[in-house]
Amino acid sequence: MLYFGALLFEFRMSKVVLITGGSSGIGKSIGEYLTERGFIVYGTSRNPEKHTDSKFKLLRLDVKDVNVIKDAVEAIINLEAKLDILINNAGAGITGPIEEIPSEEIRANFDTNFFGPINVIKAVLPQMRAQHSGLIINVTSIAGYMGLPYRGVYSASKGALELLTEAFRMELKDFNIKMTNVAPGDFATNIAAGRYHAPLMGHSPYKEPYGNTLKLMDEHVDSGSDPNMMAKAIFKIINSQNPKVHYKVGEFMQKFSIVLKRILPDKIYEKLLMNHYKL
Repeated sequence: MLYFGALLFEFRMSKVVLITGGSSGIGKSIGEYLTERGFIVYGTSRNPEKHTDSKFKLLRLDVKDVNVIKDAVEAIINLEAKLDILINNAGAGITGPIEEIPSEEIRANFDTNFFGPINVIKAVLPQMRAQHSGLIINVTSIAGYMGLPYRGVYSASKGALELLTEAFRMELKDFNIKMTNVAPGDFATNIAAGRYHAPLMGHSPYKEPYGNTLKLMDEHVDSGSDPNMMAKAIFKIINSQNPKVHYKVGEFMQKFSIVLKRILPDKIYEKLLMNHYKL
């Protein structure tokens, strides 16, 4: 009886985690890492049936559809009676000269990278408030700390989420709900294949610099860090009693670029970026 009682206690103590965008890349790595360490993990995908090899349960969810989000969150609560951690990982890349990116593509990117996380946060907050506990981790990007050439829309959507988190943290303190940002650098994932690329147009005044920058960005992703680095960072944050406001995960120079932006005059920092991208 003592053995079964211990098992029941362990089951009740296992934290329930929801990870958006859990079918590939960083989200998949986080989900597998946490599953191996005893967490009850639910990931999401717009097409979960395509990922039959997932090591954790995948639910159908599109961060742009509030009704589907509500159904997914309710399904988890009905099964587990709680929801301890939300990892807002689902996101979309976008590249191109801002002048040439169609307005509908800019809005679509913000719908996924900014409004999407807000939709999911709103869906989980009533349960976390009822529990008087919860942790929300927003996966942003080091690109969200600076306006990068030909990635301006992506930088803006991730930067907006960083600032939103700062405000949210103060609003949620009374309910013992914690929130933090984790900004990854370049990781070896399939994000480049899934992002929107403004076409390289032969008559475009941006053709040459955009083409060169696009090639450089793809090289950075191909040679990026192992996504398990993010999984380990997330695990450490979950086990922290008082998570910080911001975390950065990646190679030293990527993280150091944020420090440089803080201490250097704007024009000197801008020049460094332009030299990096050979502009």
